[in-house]
Amino acid sequence: MSVLLILFALIFALCGGPLFVAIALGTLGAYLGVEPLAIDGANIFVSMGALLDKPHLLPIVLFIFTGYLLAHSGTPKRAVRLAEAIVGWIPGGLAIVAVVTCAFFTSFTGASGVTIIAIGGLLYPILIQRGYPERFNLGVLTASGSLGLLFFPSLPVFIVATVYSLSTTASTVEPEAIFVAGLIPGLLLVLALSLWAVQAGLVNNVARTRLDFSEVIDATKGAIWEVLLPVFLVLAFQLSIIGIHEVATFLTFYVFIMEVFLYKDIDIKKDMPRLISESMALAGAIVIILAVVLGMNNYLKDQQVPQQLLAMVQSVIESPLVFLIALNIFLLIVGCLMDVFSATVAVLPLIIPLAESFGIHPLHLCIIFLTNLEIGYLTPPVGLNLFISAFHFKKPVFSVYRAVVPAIGILLVCLVIITYIPGLTLALPEALDMTGSVAAVEKGEDGETVEGEPGSGGGGGALQQTDSDLLLDALLDAADDDDFDDEDDEDEDEDEDDEDLDEEEEVPEE
Repeated sequence: MSVLLILFALIFALCGGPLFVAIALGTLGAYLGVEPLAIDGANIFVSMGALLDKPHLLPIVLFIFTGYLLAHSGTPKRAVRLAEAIVGWIPGGLAIVAVVTCAFFTSFTGASGVTIIAIGGLLYPILIQRGYPERFNLGVLTASGSLGLLFFPSLPVFIVATVYSLSTTASTVEPEAIFVAGLIPGLLLVLALSLWAVQAGLVNNVARTRLDFSEVIDATKGAIWEVLLPVFLVLAFQLSIIGIHEVATFLTFYVFIMEVFLYKDIDIKKDMPRLISESMALAGAIVIILAVVLGMNNYLKDQQVPQQLLAMVQSVIESPLVFLIALNIFLLIVGCLMDVFSATVAVLPLIIPLAESFGIHPLHLCIIFLTNLEIGYLTPPVGLNLFISAFHFKKPVFSVYRAVVPAIGILLVCLVIITYIPGLTLALPEALDMTGSVAAVEKGEDGETVEGEPGSGGGGGALQQTDSDLLLDALLDAADDDDFDDEDDEDEDEDEDDEDLDEEEEVPEE
């Protein structure tokens, strides 16, 4: 039975079925192949309960719904008009608009395909009309479709944070810290493609729009509610008024009021039922994916797969430098074969212990992982954005391949910078004192406890744990013991006896 399930899972994946379903079937088959054959059903429900206790589920659902509201409203047109009014006078200004707008839009939708369809369909004919080469237009719109994965409130960040917390007890990573860590790397990617846009505008002598302050004011007034949104969020964070859950609730409510009652882009009777249905279907699929993560992680831990993989890698690779090179190559291959959710489910739990053993900071690892997946969307032969662009713009897929080659080269240079200059990732979290959530503890040579951070030197390895994790593990171990209360009473009696002995020893000295 187990062999048949595993074979069926492989065939299902090769035929193009959802990868998380194949993983679930394969994991079930592996479980059935382990002696004893029986699986305790109670463990499955306990694991599902652990998933429901994760604090990131509610923001995931709310941000998905918010992204659907923005995607089916007039926000893309208003954002494009405002961006063009501000930077349209710069060489390559309209192309810069495409880069910035796509990054902004992807951060809310979490899906680069939606961005290419919504923003690409709007800007592609305008770029052609302004005199930009067709190949460049295909390349910049396809590449920009995945730029927003590092920016708030990107859905993949919440998925990565949740999977990270499910996969290891050595450290914890909060979504807020990942967003802060990804701000500078994300701006670096946007700046790099914007410079490419400037070069294209200069080389092709594209006409620029005149800077018109009245148009800037009118465009700002037309998109005033979108402009005020990040202002409200920044003020709320700076004043410590709201946390991530309150942010998700506020953002959803704000966008709902904005699109339904202020702009009236969405009809509450005609459009809202469809948007709710589609967004909740995606949210349910993500919850199922996370449940699969639990099953797969439990099996991997039971079979000590991470330990075996770690030993194999350490026997071949000794330098963190070499490990990061191999990690980037591996993740680029994964990114071109899988979507971000499937890759997170299948790959991230395996590379976490490897990265910890080489002293890679958890925040740095998360940013490297997400950046590689951004580029993987563009990597031939099966990068997802390539096929979406070819279908939407009605171009041969090989034409899209050629169009994105310069963008891939630019983004790979940025990836190398992000990988080997960890300060770009860790500077802001350290300045804002947000690295405390990933602080770890290790044992020194004399057996004393030494506090530090993973990746901060001193061998921040897989054996490191936070104080809270150590305390939680101790409490859980004690709770599993049926004689906990009795042992506790015995310990108290022993302590009292020890105190009596100490008092008796002090009497002769007096």
